[in-house]
Amino acid sequence: MELLDDSIVPEHARDVKTEAREFAQEHIKPNAQEYFQSGEYPEAILEAGREANLVAQDIPEEWGGRGLDLAQLLAMTEEFYRADAGIALTLQLASFGCEITYEHGSEEQCERYVRPVAEGEQRSGLAVSEPETGSDLAGMQTTAERDGDEYVINGEKYWIGNGVEADWITLYARTGDDEDNRYGNHSMFIVPTDTDGYEAEHIPEKMAMRASKQAHIEFDDCRIPAANLIGSEGDGFMLLADFFNHGRVAVAGHGIGIAAAAIEEAWEFTHDREEFGRTISDFQSVQHGLADMLVEFESARTLVWRARENVANEDNAGYWAAMAKTKATETAVDVAEQGMQFHGGRSVLDERRIARVYRDARIPVIYEGANEIQRNLIYGQAP
Repeated sequence: MELLDDSIVPEHARDVKTEAREFAQEHIKPNAQEYFQSGEYPEAILEAGREANLVAQDIPEEWGGRGLDLAQLLAMTEEFYRADAGIALTLQLASFGCEITYEHGSEEQCERYVRPVAEGEQRSGLAVSEPETGSDLAGMQTTAERDGDEYVINGEKYWIGNGVEADWITLYARTGDDEDNRYGNHSMFIVPTDTDGYEAEHIPEKMAMRASKQAHIEFDDCRIPAANLIGSEGDGFMLLADFFNHGRVAVAGHGIGIAAAAIEEAWEFTHDREEFGRTISDFQSVQHGLADMLVEFESARTLVWRARENVANEDNAGYWAAMAKTKATETAVDVAEQGMQFHGGRSVLDERRIARVYRDARIPVIYEGANEIQRNLIYGQAP
């Protein structure tokens, strides 16, 4: 069966989708189980992705990338995450946060920081969440205080992709304390990871997406040039909100890819395994379960691609991004759970793809804003 057909994909994005599928089949899927079990960072696959021009290629051509648009990125995302979510996340995090700089930063910042990422010489990261604060963007406590021609950063960040591996990160930090304008108290900065006062360590073993690495970062009087401010002081919340609209469409693609993997595994298993003298798929209850999985998948994928168009056109983008992220990631959880049930006792074996998919499906409902927050956005921005 072919779940990720390109009939719903705009024509200009189909070539990239084909590139991504071929890469995923050659490099990601065959190595997925090995990296999941070892928990190692897939450096060789990242390098192969760079050579294939499938990493950091949302970056505009003027800064060394291909300038892939949201449709092309979504088409690529579906294919990567169907093959393996952990490796796919590593590939996408290699340029995480760059969009904020190339959309709102200076030419000097783009030349110095963004271009090396596009050319595969560096990797970036984005530091927003904190140990005690995840979805409350206005409540983040890490501070950046102006001191002459520098900013002095103090605080902690948690769950930061590439916090250890990155050459630089985009940091969201508090620069004001105006209780009457809680959405104007934060700013965005470029922080090289070799700066004194920047200390990062990997978060210990995770249950899922183990090929992707997240970090706990501590800032202790970490000084950066004032020129590393992106945009203006107080712009951070709005810059990040705009960035997350695109990011949530991408995360919806994470859900679609994971859901496709779960359905593929369930379909193959139920049509191959025999019970009571016939294959499991001959039982009507199983057929109904598979049918429900397909209905939910197609509903989610249609919504995601509609949302992609509206976000790209800035048509109530926050509403559509939240809808897509919520529906797609929760569909992934539901179909992965049903796939586990169909596999019976074998589903709990580490060697089974469905077990890995089931674990991975639990993660996107949390990151890029937990789905409870997405529901707040959906209700608050409903047309």
